[in-house]
Amino acid sequence: MSLPQRPITILIAALGGEGGGVMADWLIDAATHCGFPAQGTSIPGVAQRTGATTYYLEIFPAREADLDGRAPVLSLTPSPGNVDVMVASELVEAGRAMQNGYVSPERTVLIASTHRIYATAEKMQMGDGRFDGERVIAAGRQLAKQAVLFDMRKLAQDSGTVINAVLLGAMAGSGALPLPREACEQAIRRAGRGAEASLRGFAAGFEIAAGAKPAPQPPAAPKRAEGLKGILDLGVARLKDYQGEHYADLYLERMKPFLDGDPKLAAETARHLVLWMAYEDIIRVADLKTRASRFERVRTEVGAKDGEPVIVIDYLKPGIEEVASLLPRAPGKALISWAERSGKLDAYNVGMHVKTSGVFGYLLVRSLAWLKPWRPHSYRYAEEQKLIERWLACVKDAAARSVPLALEIAECARLLKGYGETHRRGKGNFLAIFDALVDNPAASDPADQAKAIRRAREAALADPEGKALGGALGRPVTWLKPVRG
Repeated sequence: MSLPQRPITILIAALGGEGGGVMADWLIDAATHCGFPAQGTSIPGVAQRTGATTYYLEIFPAREADLDGRAPVLSLTPSPGNVDVMVASELVEAGRAMQNGYVSPERTVLIASTHRIYATAEKMQMGDGRFDGERVIAAGRQLAKQAVLFDMRKLAQDSGTVINAVLLGAMAGSGALPLPREACEQAIRRAGRGAEASLRGFAAGFEIAAGAKPAPQPPAAPKRAEGLKGILDLGVARLKDYQGEHYADLYLERMKPFLDGDPKLAAETARHLVLWMAYEDIIRVADLKTRASRFERVRTEVGAKDGEPVIVIDYLKPGIEEVASLLPRAPGKALISWAERSGKLDAYNVGMHVKTSGVFGYLLVRSLAWLKPWRPHSYRYAEEQKLIERWLACVKDAAARSVPLALEIAECARLLKGYGETHRRGKGNFLAIFDALVDNPAASDPADQAKAIRRAREAALADPEGKALGGALGRPVTWLKPVRG
């Protein structure tokens, strides 16, 4: 009988907690029980969502009994252009595989979930750093010999299991494996724990990949509020939750000068204003981390059953800025001034691992959330409100000259976000642009001034270190002082 010329090569990219290793074991077990020589290895990923753990398997699709004592030579590492089945548990991991050459139109069946778990490189951007998922999907359909793409995480959740079972089902259903469905199911059963739930997920993935039923569509994204009224309503609700009725009233009062003007300018100003007024501080972070809805979400994400304990440990690193932000205005300003002069802004940050699922840790963090009534008397609050008033005045004055110019000034509020070093950098970029291009513009023409502000803002969002902004302004940005000693 004629034997296969080469093994079936399978490359799996899975994130932590998704059972990639278990899925690889299922495949090896199923292949072994079918009598096929098989070999697998793995390369661990790294933390903080910068990459997945990869598993590489080779299965020789001929029974050992038919090899007459011979053994195939199996490789431990994949090579570009030679992968038969590429599996990705998340969409951008599929994009990484394509970028690295592991997906080819002549050979590769691409099995990937279309849901997103944002990578560190996406979240660390000053602006919207998310990768375009539609481009990844389009590339997958173009570059792969066969592409099986749908939201497998949702299917796993609906089945009460982990995504690895759905991925294995999709592989089996696609016809890319030399393994029958029964062999895969038996491998899951032999693994023991959680077998029934895993089999449900396997069956759901198999049916979709085999074309028995259409892939489930992801839930429609919530519609953005249409028009100014919708934004104002959402803004009021957010600020009531953030600080109370009086703070929401201040928001509406600040918006009054814009209500009879250009609708787009009013809507953009309203949107940026509410985000700015609900700025992130240690009080807000503590509040969100200790809400019941947060613990419920964590339990859902990890698939915890009723009565099953879930331990939540939060990492906090408070420093001088966080302490100063809670002090009254005068002592808070004095502390920040001293830290800036001495280069100590980042010198006393203390890393803390707080078990917020425990009584002591929960009360420790929740006590910070209870400081919400104190927020209007704090140094950070006073500084934010002063800068908000400056920004609003500039937008209003610019609107009398040019609505496009006013819009560009309003968009500068995108630079301000977060707390600690992130907020410090954003604020520094914001002030550099305002000092150079809003308060002291080199161009008298509104169109030229708007263009210069837009160019500087985009440079600041693209490079939080300030080098690109310095180039756009024509001078170094010196807001970030070096730490001494």
